[in-house]
Amino acid sequence: MAIRLVASLFALFLSVAFLIVGNSFLITLLGVRLSLDASDPRIIGGIMVCYSIGFVLGTLYADKIVQRAGHIRGFAVFCAILAIATLCYPMNSEIIMWALLRAIGGFAMAGLLIVTESWFSAIATNDNRASIFSLYQICFYLATSIGQLLVMIGDPQNFVLFSLAAVLLIAALIPLGVTKLQAPAIEHVERLSLKKVFQVSPLGLLATFVSGVLISAFYGVGPLFATMVGFSVDQMAWFMAISIFAAMVFAWPIGWLCDRIDRAHMMLYVCLGAGVFSALLCLPILPVKFITLTNAGFMALVAAIYPIGVALTTDRLQSHQLVSASATLLLSFGIGSCIGPVISSTLIELVGAGGMYLGNALLLFMLAGYTHYRVGRGRMIDVAQQEPFVPLNPGVTPVISELNPLNEGFEETPLEDVQVTR
Repeated sequence: MAIRLVASLFALFLSVAFLIVGNSFLITLLGVRLSLDASDPRIIGGIMVCYSIGFVLGTLYADKIVQRAGHIRGFAVFCAILAIATLCYPMNSEIIMWALLRAIGGFAMAGLLIVTESWFSAIATNDNRASIFSLYQICFYLATSIGQLLVMIGDPQNFVLFSLAAVLLIAALIPLGVTKLQAPAIEHVERLSLKKVFQVSPLGLLATFVSGVLISAFYGVGPLFATMVGFSVDQMAWFMAISIFAAMVFAWPIGWLCDRIDRAHMMLYVCLGAGVFSALLCLPILPVKFITLTNAGFMALVAAIYPIGVALTTDRLQSHQLVSASATLLLSFGIGSCIGPVISSTLIELVGAGGMYLGNALLLFMLAGYTHYRVGRGRMIDVAQQEPFVPLNPGVTPVISELNPLNEGFEETPLEDVQVTR
């Protein structure tokens, strides 16, 4: 049993790794390419935000395609679409075409993650669910970090790197294609309304929205910022990779603190700290190492805003509402991610490279102010009554919410029921 489980998980993790490495590599490659082509910052922001729009639409509707075509065929279709879109970038540099390709890529990536994450949910049991969930988060962060570094191996203005990204995405077909697990059922995840979640936890909903704005701005416009302050391609790659790695490393100590400190106060401290880091990055003529390390501290704290926001909401809900509420919070994050690159690129156009972090600092201090207001007037949940903190990565689909260790409504499926019999 254990050997079969490990073998099945290895195939799934390998597919996810190829997917995330290839997709994160492509996102950064596009940002670098547009920056080197001296494109208008607002154009860059507009193109990059189309990925978020496509991804949000994918989390809403891609599951219907998977239910119709089946898991393996659906995965193959989405993977082919994403790889074809990747290869089309160097063929046509028209702005509208790249924006369309970004939206198609976001939709396809959401479909791919829905397939892989539903498989994780099918394999998980109550005994291993927390371990699988944690390993998935680590795999996601590590693969994203590695994807940033691949930009260094060639000329971003050459088609070869786009081909490499397509190869990595297609490689994700192989492990999942040879797995012996039957396709699990995907049930459409119903969402609590945004209004309902806001009534339960306004701070939690606002925090996930702000997290979407900040994180999407970093992924979409971060390469442009690095290019404008004089980073080489290699320095920019390390700038992105170290920041993402820092978010993974600090997720656990921040989570440890969140289980011992009132979470509203923890949100306040995180926002103030991230705001200070962001304000420092607005200063002119800073050395490369200072910018890289300061941004790593900034991202480590910003990455904690989403899971703290989810935790603030979870503490006020019944366990059977967890999955639907998580889906709504992810939608809030997605709405924010559709705004972040546009705002940051506009500020860069108006103020200069530091405009991105100026906007970030203002937004963080505003969230800190609102958090302080909520702490002053709201009834805080005692630390002893808080649910255990779960370090969530927002770059997933609602399906993975079923794996959340706090979801007591999780239905365990024996491995024999998902193993193909011959």
